[in-house]
Amino acid sequence: MKRRIAAIILACTTAFSLTACASKADVTAKAANVEENEIVDGKFKETKHITVEVYDRGNDGGSDPTNNMYTEYIKKGMLEDHNVDVDFVAVPRWTETEEINNLLAAGTAPDVCLTYSYPTIQTYANMGGVLDLKPMLDEHGDELKNLNDWLGDTNIYWDLDMQTNNLWAIEGKRANARRIITYMRKDWLDKLGLEEPTNKDEFYKCICAFRDNAKELLGDDADKMVPFSISYDVGWRAALLIESDMDPDITDKEFYVNGFDDRKLLQNGTKEAIKTLNEWYHENLLWNDFALYSAGDSTEDDMMKAGYVGAFQHNWDYPFRNGDDSIQSNLQRMVGEDAKYVAVDCFENSKGDTLKFVDSTAGDRKIFFPATNKEPLASLMYLDWISAPEHIQYLQIGDKGVTHNELDDGAVEVIAAEGDAIMNSGNNTDYTITCNGLHLDTEEKTLLSTAHSYSPCDPADVEQAIEYSEKDMKHSVNVKTPEIKSETGMSETLGAKRDVIYDTAIVADPAEFDKVWDDGIADYLSAGGQAIIDERKSAFESVYGSSENIDK
Repeated sequence: MKRRIAAIILACTTAFSLTACASKADVTAKAANVEENEIVDGKFKETKHITVEVYDRGNDGGSDPTNNMYTEYIKKGMLEDHNVDVDFVAVPRWTETEEINNLLAAGTAPDVCLTYSYPTIQTYANMGGVLDLKPMLDEHGDELKNLNDWLGDTNIYWDLDMQTNNLWAIEGKRANARRIITYMRKDWLDKLGLEEPTNKDEFYKCICAFRDNAKELLGDDADKMVPFSISYDVGWRAALLIESDMDPDITDKEFYVNGFDDRKLLQNGTKEAIKTLNEWYHENLLWNDFALYSAGDSTEDDMMKAGYVGAFQHNWDYPFRNGDDSIQSNLQRMVGEDAKYVAVDCFENSKGDTLKFVDSTAGDRKIFFPATNKEPLASLMYLDWISAPEHIQYLQIGDKGVTHNELDDGAVEVIAAEGDAIMNSGNNTDYTITCNGLHLDTEEKTLLSTAHSYSPCDPADVEQAIEYSEKDMKHSVNVKTPEIKSETGMSETLGAKRDVIYDTAIVADPAEFDKVWDDGIADYLSAGGQAIIDERKSAFESVYGSSENIDK
């Protein structure tokens, strides 16, 4: 069936130059645009071209993120189904916020962008550099069946500004809410006759035992022992310790007001957790050089692979990622088949629960279109196409016999791939940008397959990690307040200050800990943190009145 799409380009191609009235030339241009956007049976009459951001993770032995089996699948499918030609633009994963800032400022950002930093999007939206998706979705939303079915209103409109009705980004969906878990060397526990810890005190005794028995565990490499490893990103890598010191009954209001920083710097209880790390640091239980290496550096991973690290907290599947180059696989090759990390669940709060603060289905990557996007409709069709269940499934598991096998119980077992079939990220999330986490045609198949999706790692170890990471979850709520203007442009500045506060407080002389911490927080607050707190408090109360919690 043939239909014409009114040109949305005139309304949103650029936010910098709109005209108030249409001249004869305008009318002619509009007619030309309508003709160019003619669609027949879901396909543009004239070929469209869009560019899409993809993360470059710099994996050793990985595939080219802009040219591999999966990019070809997408390019071929989009061309055949919609007559849209797609090119991928690589952006370094570990400096993505800085790089996206640079691309937006230069006007060279890809048509389809993604970032974990919503403040970055808001900053450029305020300058007219981001397209408002709301008008486009109002006009074409019913045509985007796959996007609607997968994301639903929750994720599509999560970031809708209730005052202005602007929608600057769509939230990708978390197929599961697993976040962070603690890992520990099972073979070391066995060698020392220790059980897997079930509380903080037992965990502390285990890492002390690792330190005290370094010679037995590492021989001539005893001086390389790291009982418990953290990185410069303390708020992520010690998250479960921090959360165990927070009030398990924290109100939605308090969590939001103090929650601009997603590493929980300003939450009540964080100082106590960092003081514990300070004590552990001076007891030689932490990696001495944790603060020296920035995002993307492989030094810590290399230590884990070499067998020098006893325990760490990280993404729930971290040691299993990257197939034959995973931490677990390298550890077993270098140390022995019995060497492995297993998940433990041992950071209990005041109620005795191992509570984990996790996101809703939103809170993942934010997808947006810069104002330089000349093909917003084609870009929306791209998001719809990659949200189709059959496309998500193919991108996540690839071809039978090449990237996966099918097991007797119906599970899909991912196998080590070679060449351009190598996935640079778990479940190929760099291409399934609307989906983070394995999502197959049935839930049972998905769970079974997840345990088998980290070949050559033992599925039983993955199952234990799934069980512990899903235990005692506390999901975030969507606080719908007006834009917090004091947050604009502050994400990187305050994020850098936060890291310095965490790092310097941990290494501080214990007698100076309180002063170092308090001075750091005071500097953070004076640099903009307090203004954000005050505005968030006012905004929350303007919407929810005297309520401390939001009706779920």
